[in-house]
Amino acid sequence: MQLASEAIKAACDDAGIAPQDIDGLIRYDMESNHETLLTQSLGIKNLRHWESVSYGGGAGNAVVGHAAAAIAAGYANYVVCFRAANLRSGCAWAGPGDRSGSPAGADSFAVPWGNMAPAHRFGMFVRRYMHQYGATSRHFGPITIDDHQNSRMVVDPLHVLDFCQENDGAAAVVMTTPERARELRHSGTLTLVEAAAQGSGPRNDGIIYRPDLAVAESENTARDLWARARLDARDMDALMFYDHFTPFCLINLEAYGFVPRGEAKDFVDGGDNIRFDGALPVNTHGGNHSEAYIHGLTHVQEAVRLIRGDSTAQPPHKTINRVLSCSSVPS
Repeated sequence: MQLASEAIKAACDDAGIAPQDIDGLIRYDMESNHETLLTQSLGIKNLRHWESVSYGGGAGNAVVGHAAAAIAAGYANYVVCFRAANLRSGCAWAGPGDRSGSPAGADSFAVPWGNMAPAHRFGMFVRRYMHQYGATSRHFGPITIDDHQNSRMVVDPLHVLDFCQENDGAAAVVMTTPERARELRHSGTLTLVEAAAQGSGPRNDGIIYRPDLAVAESENTARDLWARARLDARDMDALMFYDHFTPFCLINLEAYGFVPRGEAKDFVDGGDNIRFDGALPVNTHGGNHSEAYIHGLTHVQEAVRLIRGDSTAQPPHKTINRVLSCSSVPS
C-alpha cells in the first residue's frame, strides 16, 4: 500500500494534479491493493470508475487501453493505472508447498513432471524457436555476451541473466483527455494514446503443446493495433518490449512485423540496431532486467519520457514521436 500510494502521488505531482482529483483507478487482477483502501490513503473523494485487467505482464499495456476507453466514454476525468508489488521481500509466486488439491486442466499434464513456473514453459518454447530458426543463446545476451554466456543455466536454454529481476516496487501513470492535459504541467509535450489493442489465446502453459511457433496472441493484437492506429511497424521510432525473458524481445520483433519470422536473431546480433542510439531503440530504460520488474508499467512510463524528450537514455540522433509498447506472448 505504501509503494502504491507513493507511486500514484509521484505520478500526480508529475502531471500537475492533486491525488484528490483522481476519479478512476485501473489495476492488475493480481494487485493486492484494493481500490477502497487506496481511496482512503490518497484522499480520493469520488471514485467514479475502477476495474482490473487480467494476467501479469500482459496487463501492462492493457490497463492503458482500458483507461483510454473509460475516459473517452466519460466514466472518469483522471484515471490512474498502477501496479505495486513486494516481489523481493514478499512472495512472488506460489511454490509446490503452497498448492492445494490436485492440478487441474492443462496443469494436470505439466505440474506432476515439474513444469510449474513460467520459466519452464517459456524455456521449452524458446528451445523450439532456436531449433527452428537457428538462433543461439548468444542472441539473448542483455548485458555482455561473456557475462551472459558464463551465467548459470536455470532452465535450458535460459541462463539466469535471461530472467527478469524480482524486486519491490511500484509504478503509476495518470491519464486524461487532451483538452485537460493542455492545462497541466506537460502541456507542451502531450503524449497521446494513438491506439490500443489486446488479445488472448490459450493459457501460457499451452505454448509447449503448440504444433508450431505461431504466436497468434501477439499477431492478432498487432493486426488490430496497426489497423486502429492507421500506422505500421515502419512508423515506430522506439520499442518498449515486455522482457520477462530476453528471447521474447526477438519473438515480438517478428510478431509485430518489424522483421520477418526467424530473422530477429540477425537484427539484434551485436546489439547495434537496438541500442539507445541505434536504428530502432529497444527498452531504453533497461526494461525488466536492468531497471525494475513492475509487470510492464515502467515500459509505458519510458515511452512517455521518450516522447517528452526527458529520458535518461534519450536517443541523440532522432526525435521520438511514436513508441510501441507491447507485452510478450502468450498472455
